[in-house]
This record gives sequence, structure tokens and C-alpha cells, in this order.
Amino acid sequence: MAIALRRRSLIRIALFLGVIAIIRLFIGSSSSSASVTSLYGYDPQQIQKQGVLDLVTRGEKLLDARKHKFLQVRMGRDERPDLFSDTINDGILDYWERFQKPFITGRDTSYMDAQSVLTAIEELLALNGWVASKCATLTRPFGQNKDDDAYDDLANQGHLYYIGMVIHSADHFLTDQLAVIVQLARRLGTSNLFVSMLDYDSSDSTETLTDLCEAVLILLGVPYRIRRVPGMTEDPAAAYYPLEEAHTRNFALEPLHELWEKRKIRFNRVIWLKGFTCPNDILETIKISMVNDAAMVCGMDWAEHNGFFIFSDRWRTRDINGDQFRQSKSSSLSSSSLNTVPPRDAVGAQRYAKHLPFQAFCCESGTHVIDPAQSYYAGISYRAGTNYHNATLPNDPPARRPDDECLDSTQAYFCRDLWVWRAKEGMKDVDDIDVSEPPRKEKRSLQDLAARDPQNKDPDANVGSDYDASDLPTSDPPPPTSEQRLTAPNSVFLPARIMVNPRCVTTYAGVSHTRLALDLFGPPDREDRDDEQREEDILRDWEGAPDTFVCQEQQTTGGRRAAKNQRRLGFSIHKELEASLGQS
Repeated sequence: MAIALRRRSLIRIALFLGVIAIIRLFIGSSSSSASVTSLYGYDPQQIQKQGVLDLVTRGEKLLDARKHKFLQVRMGRDERPDLFSDTINDGILDYWERFQKPFITGRDTSYMDAQSVLTAIEELLALNGWVASKCATLTRPFGQNKDDDAYDDLANQGHLYYIGMVIHSADHFLTDQLAVIVQLARRLGTSNLFVSMLDYDSSDSTETLTDLCEAVLILLGVPYRIRRVPGMTEDPAAAYYPLEEAHTRNFALEPLHELWEKRKIRFNRVIWLKGFTCPNDILETIKISMVNDAAMVCGMDWAEHNGFFIFSDRWRTRDINGDQFRQSKSSSLSSSSLNTVPPRDAVGAQRYAKHLPFQAFCCESGTHVIDPAQSYYAGISYRAGTNYHNATLPNDPPARRPDDECLDSTQAYFCRDLWVWRAKEGMKDVDDIDVSEPPRKEKRSLQDLAARDPQNKDPDANVGSDYDASDLPTSDPPPPTSEQRLTAPNSVFLPARIMVNPRCVTTYAGVSHTRLALDLFGPPDREDRDDEQREEDILRDWEGAPDTFVCQEQQTTGGRRAAKNQRRLGFSIHKELEASLGQS
């Protein structure tokens, strides 16, 4: 009898150990603390794969930071010991043991601590920042500020949104960007956002402010990865800015891909937060992106210059004709001529004058929204040209032909990749392309119309802004020197849906954002056209890609301020498709 009981006990112990082994083998990601993950050999800084319990329970909140600690990670913080490290740590431990811990665990005071945390969370959700607090006072003629529940439909859809930020010595507006993130979390839900902050070799107080961001996001339960990385080169003169752009943006997107590959979590939109943008403008741009099924929708970036505002970031922006935007003043709509507004193509200029979203060949002016299904999940990443010249080395620059690859910004590469991918997707639905179709009618830009009258010559034609280029010619680049032979014109391919929303304003000008809004949208007594606007926001006619575009490029190292030049190059989607098929 005793032997039988001992045998049953051994069997039960074996079964118990077997169950533990199975759970340990499959549950993986279900460990809820850094100490547990370390115990089982998992890296707490990496997103864990779905385990058996994750697949079975299928919790409602996919981004539950309180359940999965690996959804809130700080990487690359400089924690090297210094002269005062021991003193500071001893003081923190003493304060915790004598004051905080007794207050939190004491029977008489624990409820007060819980209430303090709840009150802190409520106050944080009302965080408006210094500049963001002005957003509610900005007048828009489109109903953005009509009421607090104007964008409740976005929250009710339950979509997930990924916020990407690349920060390089930009502490002057990081606090307001945090306020914008908090306001988006308040509208969309704290478990519907993931924030990826990349601190790229900042030399100001950015690292300290990211500590503040981390504390706020932890209290609110917003998933995040805050990461600091060193510069690609120690010598700024050897830095190639487009390559740095590609490097940092792909770094900031790493959690997006990890969450899909390891946990099958897909985001509906990616929000690249740049400069300062009001939360409602971002929410509106998300809606415009959705109703147009757009791959990318950009705001407009305005820089303060000599007491007024000019359109900036023209290195990355091209209208649907492939031309650079004008360096227009924010008050340009007060002119009776459309030759003063940023887009040069006629349709784009007319829609801009009505504050309507318009199609573009490429954009990334300020804060912008991207559909990852048409880009990142489809295998498109950020890249840059490699045939640049390292000006810090004694060797001669490479010989370049007029039709060589355009060494422009990584965003311009990204736009061209969107056009080629969209065309490739369209080809899957047809047996072949009718190349006998004649090319579409040549677009007549406002620049072409003005060129007929020498008195109306645009002095700003394709001149780089003082933020993105210097010493550029005042005339347009000449047409491509080599003859353009298009086996199939760009117009026969399915167009990429890239748009600019002129109502989403990005600026670096502090509280003067109020003045900018008044310039762009008029006085407060302007008529509200919200109902009419919803229908006109949908673009019905999409143009194909232009056959040529203005290439503004950086051929040498030297960082962001390196000299850039420009030329006009041909763009053939058919040729790009042939090249990609040849490589594959």
C-alpha cells in the first residue's frame, strides 16, 4: 500500500513538473515582470512572441502595457556611474524605505496613495503643454474645434496607431510633443497607441526630457520604446544626412515590425510626429487618410522667417508635376493670384486655395500619416543613395553623368518606392498593360502659364529654402539631357495615393502658431463649412506619376547643411519595375 501511494505521489510530481515545463516552453511572452523574464532567460527589452495562453485568451487589449512589461522599454540610456552616483542612490533608497514604502503599504494610507496616482493620471490626461494649450483657441473654418467628441468615431473603431519620432537635439518642443501624445491617448485610448521615440545623438537636454516622457507614459499605461543611439560618424563633416535619415527612421520602426512578426499585431496608421502640430489636426489627417485610402498624407511645415512664415521642408516635397513647392508666405492666399501658393500644378493650387487636401508626387512636410499596409508591411523601408562623395577623404569625387541616380532625401526615395509598389500591385489584377495607350495630356502648371509673361516670372522657382539648401540657381533646372524613352507611360499604372492636407499645420515657431493659423485660415468670424468639407476631402481623380521631377540632391557628406544642387530627371515606373524584376 505504501509503495502504491509513493508511486502515485511520484507520478503526480512528474505530471506537475511536466506542466510547468510546457508552460515555460510555450507561454514565453506571458511573464509579467522584468525579474520573471530574466529568470526564464527572456530579454525584457525585446517584444516577446505569443505564448499558448496569449493565443487562447485573446485579450481585448493587444497593447496592454500593464500585462506585458516588454511593451514599455527604455534602451540606450547613459547610466555610467559618476562621482555622485552612490550618494544619489543612497538618498533614493533612504527616501523609499522611510517614507514612500510605508505610505504605500500602510493600512491607513494605502487608499490615499491609490487616489494620488489616479489624480496624477487625470491631470496628465489633461496635459496641454505650453504651446498645445493654444490649440483650442485656434480658429479653423472646418469644425476641428467644434466640440470634444468630433473624433469619437476614430476611437470607436478600435484601430491601433503607431507614433514615430526621431529626435536630434530638439528639446525646445519635446514637452509639447509629449502633450500632443497625451491628448491623442486621451481621444484614442491609451491601449490603442504605441510610441517609438528615437533620440539620435542629442547633445542638449533631450535625454533628460525623455526621462519625463517615460514617467508620463508609464503612469498612463501607454506602450512605448524610447531608445538612444549614437551618431553614425564621430566627425559631423563625414555624416551623410540622407543615410542618417534612413538609419534613424528604420530604427524607430523596429517595434512596428517586431509586434507584427512576434505577436501578429498590426497598426492601422503610423503617425510621424515632427515639430509642433495640434492634436485635432493630426486626427483630421488620419480621417482624410482613411476616406481616401491614402498611402501617405502630409501636413504642411511653416518656418518663421523675418517676422512672417514661409513654407519649409521643400527638399522632400514635390507637386504632382514633379516640381518643388514654392517658398510661399503663409499669407499668400490674400493675393488674387494662385501663382503665390506653394503647389505649382493648377489642380493642387486650386484645392490649396480652398484648404482642401490635394495630390502630390512626394511629401513629408512636417507631421504626416502613413498607411503601413501600403508601405512598411509591404516590405518598403527607408533607404538612401550610396554613390555620394565623402568630402573628408582626400580622394576625388566620382564622375557623374546627367542622368545618374538622384541622391535626394530618404523620403524622396520612399515616395518613389510607393509609386513603384502601387504599380506592381495594380499589375497583379491584370494580365498585361496596354502600352499602346498614348501618354496622358501634358499637365499645364501655373509656372508654365506664368512663363508666357516675362513680367510674371516666378523668382522663387525651385529655389531651396534656407532650411534645406543654399546657393541654388534662381532658374528652373533644364530638362533631362538624354532622350526619355518610355515603353509604357506612367499614366497607365495604378497611382500611389500621396496627399497633402494644408489644414494640418506644423511649425517650430512657438506660440506664434496662433498668428500662423490666422494667416492661413482667416479671422474667427469665417463661415464654418464642415458638412461640405467632408465630401470635398475625398479626391475622385488621381493622376499618374509625372514623367520627370526636380531632383534636389546632396552629393557629398557634411550633415544637413551640406550644399545641395538640383537638376531635372526622368522617372519611368516601367523602367523601375524592370530593374526590380531583374534584381529578384
